[in-house]
Amino acid sequence: MKTNEIPERLAAMRRFMEEKNLDAFIIPTTDAHLSEYPPQHWESRKWISGFTGSAGTAVVTKEKAGVWTDSRYFLQAAEELKDTGFDLYKAGQPGTPDLTAWIIEQTGKGGRVGIDGLVYAASDALALKKSLEAKAIQLEPSHDPFAEIRADRPAIPTNKVFTLPVEIAGESVTDKIRRINDELKKADADGILIVTLDAVAWTFNLRGNDVEYNPVAVAYAYVSEKETVLFISPEKLTDAITEAYLEQGIRITGYDEIFAYVSRLPENSSVCITGNKINYKLLQSIPGHCRIVDIPSPVDLMKSVKNETELNGFRNAMIKDGVALVKFYMWLEKAVPAGEVTEVTVEEKLREYRSAQDLYVGESFATIAGYASNGAVIHYHASAESCLQVQPEGLLLIDSGAQYRDGTTDITRTVALGQLTKQMKKDYTHVLKGHIALATAIFPEGTRGSQLDILARKPLWDQHLTYWHGTGHGIGHFLNVHEGPQNIRLEENPTVLRPGMVTSNEPGLYRAGQYGIRIENLIVTQGHATTEEFGTFFDFETITLCPIDTRPIAKKLLTKKERKWLNRYHQMVYDRLKEHLNKEEKAWLKDKTKAI
Repeated sequence: MKTNEIPERLAAMRRFMEEKNLDAFIIPTTDAHLSEYPPQHWESRKWISGFTGSAGTAVVTKEKAGVWTDSRYFLQAAEELKDTGFDLYKAGQPGTPDLTAWIIEQTGKGGRVGIDGLVYAASDALALKKSLEAKAIQLEPSHDPFAEIRADRPAIPTNKVFTLPVEIAGESVTDKIRRINDELKKADADGILIVTLDAVAWTFNLRGNDVEYNPVAVAYAYVSEKETVLFISPEKLTDAITEAYLEQGIRITGYDEIFAYVSRLPENSSVCITGNKINYKLLQSIPGHCRIVDIPSPVDLMKSVKNETELNGFRNAMIKDGVALVKFYMWLEKAVPAGEVTEVTVEEKLREYRSAQDLYVGESFATIAGYASNGAVIHYHASAESCLQVQPEGLLLIDSGAQYRDGTTDITRTVALGQLTKQMKKDYTHVLKGHIALATAIFPEGTRGSQLDILARKPLWDQHLTYWHGTGHGIGHFLNVHEGPQNIRLEENPTVLRPGMVTSNEPGLYRAGQYGIRIENLIVTQGHATTEEFGTFFDFETITLCPIDTRPIAKKLLTKKERKWLNRYHQMVYDRLKEHLNKEEKAWLKDKTKAI
């Protein structure tokens, strides 16, 4: 992107605002389905500001423009927003103004603030409206400036979709719909609007390629006892898929017809929605005579608890991923001293080795390969123009993953490339201690992720160190690599951890301008023990299969119990991968998994 394009786009936005008599306009990252990664058609915040991170909100006023983003992107955003006309606002940091308060200050009494209600979460829009009206400021939710000011705007994707057989999904669409209706009865709701793309995909065993990295298709759905409707562009479906859905009693209608359908919902019907999972325009389409049941999505919770077929698919995917990673790390050890590696070639080689595996579909997110100081940029992504040459010294952080038809992977390893400082080794070991503490947790039924988060942080906190991202996020089954509703982080989340949930375990530490460290495996909540007096307890099964580099470990800092866990983990990695490797690869892995 040419640096002079952003100021030109900002000027075009201000002309649009002047025409519509708007004092401010808010551009979120999301699309009509509140996606973390939107299709290019809805990448408006990225287009208007030049900031490419996956989280953030841009605001344009008559005189100022800013982007609010979180700690994962502070360094990246500072670089990308230079000379654009947009200021960086570090969300959650002392001295950073609240976004809504800033808008109120900039706009003033009697002002008008614009949003596109199609891409704004209903709960956020309602909260914003209330705050603005308290200051006599009007919210205008009906504008899409990018339909006018972005001449090269990509169309909404119309790519073909495909469906997963029950042998991979583990449950038929008919059975899922029956279970959804059972949950609706418990909630005293007649039907549910399914808006998020991964929830639609899961419900209908549907997959697509409308969004980079996430195998989803642009669609809405309505499920009720009376009828189930899939709102999707007809050209996306093959005749066979259409016929199969019709046989299952699923009605198919056009993608944009969702709004008219919702506006005609019967009188006195009750509609289940989730306020932060439905766009404001769709919420406004629900007739006033309907009762709205706003609760956490029962579909999301059902989706998060994997069935045995899905869990076995994850385990199979981990074997394939582990084989690819053995080949990759063997290559890396030889290529770095030979001067053949940049951060970009790391990404290319990972893709090459993974793509040779059975049922590989693509990457599950953009690879983060951060050498030296770039490792401290939490969501760093290398470009050919600015990537670093990887030298045989220091640390290299690699966070990557793949989509296989039977499972999704996400793994981070930090590897030693040569001589390390004492501080690097101490930091690495404290991150590892936190990783092990979470991996070995035993906890009672009803425990939330926020109650376990401290386990991963305490070894760092004891050293007056910390990290600002979450410790764990849910993982979809051949779906979005970031999935709710469960997570493991400092912020409170009422969702309890249940058997079958797949979550990441990824503590880290980042020293700006020096290096970054993160160690990530995927873990499955499982039953541990039940007693008559104290009830049921759970623990975690670690399913990722790849050696954790032992060279940066300060062994004297590890307890006997921690070494035992690491040795057992490495033995499992070797045992599960060895039969899939040739003699040289097996010998390499044997060395990397030897007891410490």
